[in-house]
Amino acid sequence: MTLPMTPDSVAPTDHPYRALTPDVVQDALASIGLWGDGRMAALNSFENRVYQIHLESPVDGVDQVVAKFYRPGRWSDEQIAEEHAFAMELVQAEIPAVPPLVVNGATLHHFGGFAFAVSPRRGGRRPELDDFDVLEWIGRFLARIHSVGATQPFLVRPALDATNFAREPRDWLMEHAAVAPEVRTAWAAALEEALALVEAHPVLKAGATLAEDGIRRIRLHGDCHPGNILWTPEGQPGAGPHFVDLDDARTGPAVQDLWMLLSGDRRQQTQQLGALVDGYEQFRPFDRRELALIEPLRTLRLIHYSAWVARRWDDPAFPINFPWFGSRDYWQGQVDMLVEQIEEMQGAPLMA
Repeated sequence: MTLPMTPDSVAPTDHPYRALTPDVVQDALASIGLWGDGRMAALNSFENRVYQIHLESPVDGVDQVVAKFYRPGRWSDEQIAEEHAFAMELVQAEIPAVPPLVVNGATLHHFGGFAFAVSPRRGGRRPELDDFDVLEWIGRFLARIHSVGATQPFLVRPALDATNFAREPRDWLMEHAAVAPEVRTAWAAALEEALALVEAHPVLKAGATLAEDGIRRIRLHGDCHPGNILWTPEGQPGAGPHFVDLDDARTGPAVQDLWMLLSGDRRQQTQQLGALVDGYEQFRPFDRRELALIEPLRTLRLIHYSAWVARRWDDPAFPINFPWFGSRDYWQGQVDMLVEQIEEMQGAPLMA
């Protein structure tokens, strides 16, 4: 199957999210006894559909909620339940995560073919990651998240490893002829060379909780980029970070939750990493061997991203927001980035 990867493509009209109208969203909340007052705003999310909704009457002191409608077919109810249980564990440990509300004795609900959850709305802004005090503060809370995450494994949620983030996505892309024919051979060759360097790290191979090299896999936030941290300035109630959206919570090495907060050139990233680790080690030891995993993890994310977009091309939001995807230039860019990642993985890792 060749995917329609041109800006003029029209996605199929039968995607489940086309049925998720504002009325259906309001009816879903009403089905669990939450009544919206008509004010509703769609929040920025491609993977799921997320809405901020004002309630007619507060529930347990909450007058605005965020309703997340999970992408059909992505997670099983059991996998979502592990996400919710992890969030609850974090809150019980007094870590500022945003858990789902328990409504009618449950956190996961179903309506109109959709699984959905409701959480209290939390305000905040993106953290100022050029402020080392902010980074240190985030590092402290990441250590606390990981201390909870290390107490037990996920049983049904997948791991962050080369099988799930590179081999399976590669096979899907090749099977569905999603890679531009002109660069398919070069892309596959670069991917194999990069994957060999990734899998030189035992912790990134599919396997047990404790890898051959002694690095542990623990439960993680999994997608800890700045957009998933809400920051409240000092002097205000609840000052500091609030961690949101555990939708990508997985098992993997701790450094996964640190590297996506780094930006800039190598010197800047080294300084940022130092601040994060300084905060982290106030609560939990950080295994310096994991610094060698930063570029392999970045490589896995790069490979996974292409399959993520391609698999969702029938979602009407994707052709509109990713019109450049799938062109020859796009895939040539992927080849170039894989070559760059190969060089980075062969070089010295960042130091903290």
